[in-house]
Amino acid sequence: MSITTLTSRKRRLSDRLPVVHQLRQSVGLQRGMLVAGLVLTAVFILLSIFAPLIAPYGFAQLKGADGQPFGTTQPPSSAHIWGTTSGGYDVFSRVIWGTQTAILVIIVAVILSIFIGVFLGLVSGYFGGWLDRTLVVICDAIYAFPSLLLAIVMAIAISGGQSSLWGGILAAAISITVVYIPQYFRVIRSEVVRIKAEAYVESARVVGASNARIMSRHVLRNSTRTLPLIFTLNSSEAILTLAGLGFLGFGIEPTAAAEWGYDLNKAVDDVTSGIWWTSIYPGLAIVLAVLGITLVGESLNDLADPRLRGRRRAAVASGEVAETSVVPGGTLTAGLGGLDGLESGETFDEHGIEVKP
Repeated sequence: MSITTLTSRKRRLSDRLPVVHQLRQSVGLQRGMLVAGLVLTAVFILLSIFAPLIAPYGFAQLKGADGQPFGTTQPPSSAHIWGTTSGGYDVFSRVIWGTQTAILVIIVAVILSIFIGVFLGLVSGYFGGWLDRTLVVICDAIYAFPSLLLAIVMAIAISGGQSSLWGGILAAAISITVVYIPQYFRVIRSEVVRIKAEAYVESARVVGASNARIMSRHVLRNSTRTLPLIFTLNSSEAILTLAGLGFLGFGIEPTAAAEWGYDLNKAVDDVTSGIWWTSIYPGLAIVLAVLGITLVGESLNDLADPRLRGRRRAAVASGEVAETSVVPGGTLTAGLGGLDGLESGETFDEHGIEVKP
């Protein structure tokens, strides 16, 4: 086997990687949006992983190493670079620890909603009948409710609105999961309904393949192409829903975990007093986290459309054709034998017609 063949196989394997593949497909503004979104998202993921090393204090710490309390609403200083909150917490530490809470809620909520929504959509679209009609009605009814209101109701029903770290994370995640299940259900069901009528699915039935094998090997693999896009968009919405729950007082207790929405709720009264540092940093964290994930999702949405993805390629191809074509009044780059193959003294008039002396 030649080295060229091995190299081409390696390139094809690298092209299959989600991030590398999308980066190679993207051009111009699409690439800029995708890179900016990936950088912002990577920063928040790294902050959540290394929060114990980056944050100078704990998320619920009120005293320093010397035993002295931090004080309330202290302005930014060398000891507290982003100041302290009205509750006496370090703002910088709370923002850093809040990334960990947001990432955990996103992981739990989106993974649960994907598994449940994909399973229900696959079963409903493949088998149809009364089960399909029942699931469609239920999901449409859930989808009709305002997402934040439904999350508040579920948070109250699960944990009473206040709970510990993992209790609060699970309560918020399950609340968000209920909101997002209908989205995955509708997307997967529509794809399954289309795919089950394809010829290769009928061929699998003819050869005696079971329904479970057809659903897992043929239908599922071809109906989940849009899941990465929905995953990114729902992740940004999950951060906003979590912040909304915390801002309204149905989130996680401050002694259990740091949460940006809760910190914004406690900073509302500070804004009128000219204390800006207790609100601007948690709010900026929410904006940047949502912006990073949204940029990734919008870039994936553009790249999933062949018309948008091929716009640059078509422009380049048309430019190459225009430069090399010989048309009346156009630019001549070479004759049949190249530039050297032209007979001496041959010229072309303004209409591109050969004129001999």
